[in-house]
Amino acid sequence: MVFEFIFGVALLLSAWLPAKSDGIPDGVLHMECRDRYFMMAVGLSFSGEEPHFEAVDETGVYPITEQYAAECGYSVSVLPLQGHVELRASYFSCHTDNKDDKVFTFNFNLMANHFGQEATFTLNKTCSPSLPWSPREVTCEVNYMEVSVRSEVTCPSGTKKDDWDAVKTAHSSTTSDWQVMFQRAKEQSIPTNLSEAHKHGYVFDLTDGRLVFRTPYGQPDSFSTEVNGVPVELVHATLFSRQSWVVLMVDLVAACSMYEGSYDENGYMMWKTPEVLHPLLSGLHNTQVNIGVNGEFLEQPVAEERGYIVEKHNGTVQLSIPYNADGGYRKSCVTEDLYEFHVFNLYLEQILVDEDHVQTRLRLHRTWATPLLPHPVFTHNQTVNEEHMFSVYLGDVPDDVELAAVHLNGHKFTVPFTNTSRHAITKVVHPNSTHGYTLKVPFDDPVVLQQFSKEDAAMQHKLDINYTLTVLPEKEPFYHFASVMAQSDVSPPEFDAVCLESGIRFRLDHRPFDYLWYISIGSDLLTSELAAQHGYIMSNNSQSLLLEVPLFTHGYEYKDITLKGFLGTFEILIRDHATSEVQSSTVKTCPFTATELIMCSTDGRMTVVADLSLAIPSGGIPARTNLMDKYCGPKEVDDTRALFSLPLNSCGSIVKLGKENVTYQNEIFYGFSKYLTVSKAASEDPTERVIVQCTYPLAGLHRLFSVYRFESDTVGVGRIIHTTQSTAGSQIPTIQPTTAPQTTPATTSPIRMPIAYLAAIHPPARYIKVSRIQNLHGLRKGAGGTSQTKANAAQI
Repeated sequence: MVFEFIFGVALLLSAWLPAKSDGIPDGVLHMECRDRYFMMAVGLSFSGEEPHFEAVDETGVYPITEQYAAECGYSVSVLPLQGHVELRASYFSCHTDNKDDKVFTFNFNLMANHFGQEATFTLNKTCSPSLPWSPREVTCEVNYMEVSVRSEVTCPSGTKKDDWDAVKTAHSSTTSDWQVMFQRAKEQSIPTNLSEAHKHGYVFDLTDGRLVFRTPYGQPDSFSTEVNGVPVELVHATLFSRQSWVVLMVDLVAACSMYEGSYDENGYMMWKTPEVLHPLLSGLHNTQVNIGVNGEFLEQPVAEERGYIVEKHNGTVQLSIPYNADGGYRKSCVTEDLYEFHVFNLYLEQILVDEDHVQTRLRLHRTWATPLLPHPVFTHNQTVNEEHMFSVYLGDVPDDVELAAVHLNGHKFTVPFTNTSRHAITKVVHPNSTHGYTLKVPFDDPVVLQQFSKEDAAMQHKLDINYTLTVLPEKEPFYHFASVMAQSDVSPPEFDAVCLESGIRFRLDHRPFDYLWYISIGSDLLTSELAAQHGYIMSNNSQSLLLEVPLFTHGYEYKDITLKGFLGTFEILIRDHATSEVQSSTVKTCPFTATELIMCSTDGRMTVVADLSLAIPSGGIPARTNLMDKYCGPKEVDDTRALFSLPLNSCGSIVKLGKENVTYQNEIFYGFSKYLTVSKAASEDPTERVIVQCTYPLAGLHRLFSVYRFESDTVGVGRIIHTTQSTAGSQIPTIQPTTAPQTTPATTSPIRMPIAYLAAIHPPARYIKVSRIQNLHGLRKGAGGTSQTKANAAQI
């Protein structure tokens, strides 16, 4: 039976709830007088385990065991869903002090395990029924049937044949003592006295105004039958006493519906009882049905609002209640998956009126439960790809179930997550006694699986989620699995760049799919070896790449060069790993200042800012300086510096051709000191010579001697050489190659500066291409090579 299943679960659950206080605080113990019984509830959290009760009267103390409770009008139910143990006692129970059927006093002992020790508490309560007693009342408790009739009853209007059979048997009795005879299916048992009947579990009692009969279910003299298709258990006892020629006889009938209940596909629990359970309980004139839960009746509007339906069909009263209606209790349980059952403590009243207008009131208590019903939780993928974050909702989680842990692609995370975690879990509460959880995980989190799809040109993100949930209070676990996928458009990585006084700093935060590209400076792959070769400062870890590019190192471009400053631009390229095609770039331009600098461009121009403070006589000004060609003066000067910009093969530049390199060299002079006799003051005052030069590798000068345009694959290496001034008369000094240290880091670094082409003062010879040093021998021996051609070649 369903009731047996629920009662077994109740006993099991109640044993797991611990004691929590000493004494009996308010709310833990609850005693209440109801219409026809006394109710006492003891909190399971107080008792720690199933408590025990004793009935107390002036004759002694009587433990309320299962059998004794059924015989004496007590019922004890463990109700874990409500969190308490409930004792119900009939007003006519064995040890109740009864005053005129109007005042009833109950005395009990409560024994409970309190802080590991057995404790006994004395409890008492006095009750008075709120409704007057009907002539006949029947109670169908969970463990017994009870009927009480008024001792003064008017004679019925008609007598049936069966009644006369009972009278004959009673009249033939030779004793005046009260005896009882049980009738079943037109059979009569042998009369027996009341003390003998009591030994078999039957209890008869005569109060001031009522005769009471009580019996447990399943007694030998009860019988089961069907009334309108509904199973009914019935006991028909006839109590009689012979006084001379007069026989006193009372029929006592207890009949209760034993329908176990059913559950339909529409989510309703259904229960049935016949309108008339026995001819002696007939309701020929009227039948009224009142419904209630947990021992209290509901007013009809309230019952209808909760969805309770009472209908009569073919002599049967049918009750339908939605399984999730108010007044019931639900419980989750795990049987491989999550299930639930709903329990109603049904309280039903039928009021019957027979043809003599005698009222019979029948009350029934039943614990009514649904079968195990699947309760699947669900997940809903709420991810928005543009947010780059998984958002997954776990819903329809019952109140007695909580989330304990989440496995993300095999990595376990307990709930709640730590504050340092990039994941987030949020509880969402709903008004229908359920809740849910919203899980958020960024796409770029390390636990997320990433895979690039060439077909979609997108990055696919996959997250397998295994939720661990537990049913309370047992903490029995069950699991729910979900797998979600999303994809995001893949974009090349982007650097953040900031300007420094000494250069430019680049930062790149790594992403899981950055392996689709590689980083280059120009055409060269950026590696730690390349950084060391060019003087870059690089650090690279699992989180980010930091690259600091000092000024004047390889890769810079410069423009807007003045004595006040210039702009330096550095570019980092992002290339496709498969095709090496440039997909994006990060370009940063910053303003800089420098005391000296020299730039040798790929299109054959030298730009120089030189410090001339020691190269001009005392009182001289940089504006009067010039190059080896006296007509090539500075473009901008201040108190100590001058800026020159010239084509490499102009302004008297000297060309020095080496085995693998070609060098263009010039010198900065003060006034016309290169061509005029220098005075003593002028020859002694300047202490430095300032030589400037640009060197290019011959392998990159493909068109040096074949066209009028200078064209180099790479920028040249520029140097500003400050040497001690010679004092040997007025001879024009001979310029020799030198390796003197430069005054700034710029003199040893390749500098790239895209500027407009300016025609050379002395254009190179036509139709002559020099790619290696060996070609110079061909120049000397070549037929048709005039002296003018040789002179021009020497000045390229």
